[in-house]
Amino acid sequence: MKILVLNSGSSSIKFQMLDMATKETLIKGLVERIGLEESLISWKSGGEKYKKTMHFPGHKEGLAAVLDILKDRDHGVISDFNEIDAVGHRYVHGGEIYKDSAVVTEEDIAALEGLNHLAPLHNPHNLVGVRAMLELIPRVPNVIVFDTSFHSRMPEKAYMFALPYELYEKYGIRRYGFHGTSHHYVALEAASMINKPFEKSKIITCHMGNGTSFSAVQNGHSVDTSLGFSTMCGIPMGTRAGDFDPGILTHLLNTGDFTSDDLHDLIYKKSGMLGVSGISSDMRDIEQKAWNEKDKRAQLALDLVHYHAKKYIGAYLSVMNGADALVFTAGIGENGWETREEICSDMEFLGIQIDREKNKVRGKRVDISAPGSRVKVLVIPTNEELMIAEETLSLTQNR
Repeated sequence: MKILVLNSGSSSIKFQMLDMATKETLIKGLVERIGLEESLISWKSGGEKYKKTMHFPGHKEGLAAVLDILKDRDHGVISDFNEIDAVGHRYVHGGEIYKDSAVVTEEDIAALEGLNHLAPLHNPHNLVGVRAMLELIPRVPNVIVFDTSFHSRMPEKAYMFALPYELYEKYGIRRYGFHGTSHHYVALEAASMINKPFEKSKIITCHMGNGTSFSAVQNGHSVDTSLGFSTMCGIPMGTRAGDFDPGILTHLLNTGDFTSDDLHDLIYKKSGMLGVSGISSDMRDIEQKAWNEKDKRAQLALDLVHYHAKKYIGAYLSVMNGADALVFTAGIGENGWETREEICSDMEFLGIQIDREKNKVRGKRVDISAPGSRVKVLVIPTNEELMIAEETLSLTQNR
């Protein structure tokens, strides 16, 4: 089966087609600058890279161009749309309605619209992509794969906040968690690497990129995760604050110097590593300043990330009464060997020891555990597109 995977953003669409018989990526690309006069579509197939400047007034036109490229006589990977067996959509928020991935029906469209308020920066654009594909190739089944669904079976004690219960009943205020597709994929891969059934394993997954979240994965599903109702809490990120006392927000609001919009921008766009360092939201820039120029604020930003990461790992070891594996993934997790070394240092008492030489790798699937480490420490490049394709395949192959 050939599965087309789509990730529709506000002004962009990531696309990838996979042959599920071989798990091979046949083509992948990106539509950018949707709505602008000079939009751009770029893709890679057959080892070659291509690029076109066009005009895409909306997502429908961008997706139509993607379909044209898929069956392009010179650069395409199919001869007819009938070769597309299904389309899998990355969808950020399923709320409490969608605990699992789902094949889209007309009834789902209204339900999905009702979830837009939970992820206003992502869900509406994800839905635009779904609608466009239903119109462009209506014969092909569409599957929605939610970032939140892997966390949907957390126990109530992990997902509820100690706020008035009415806020949960009326507004759905609870911990949902995100990056679920990535956590699910690397946890499955980790179980395979340590030769233990996924349904009987205890794994801590550390998704570290510009956005960061850690999860405790026990017996095949997430039992706790660091992101909550929104994508702001947990470990400090590129521009997001992570955990802090929310009383600060009411204090700043009462000064009269800030509006609610100002505070939203403050904690989402001006905080994290950027806010502390005053330099950049990119870990590489901050490391360069900290290590080469001995910049104190840059070093403080790094220390905050490493310290909070250790706290969450320790908490999840406690929640699960130990772990079989600790996994690092995503941009920083896969490539930042220095970050991994700092986080894993002085954790021998908890059974975590890394081999410093083995750890000096970037972007490779590898076991970096030291001999005798009770917890296996692994680096596993994430593959959310493959996970979405796998989910899509499981729901459509017998239709």
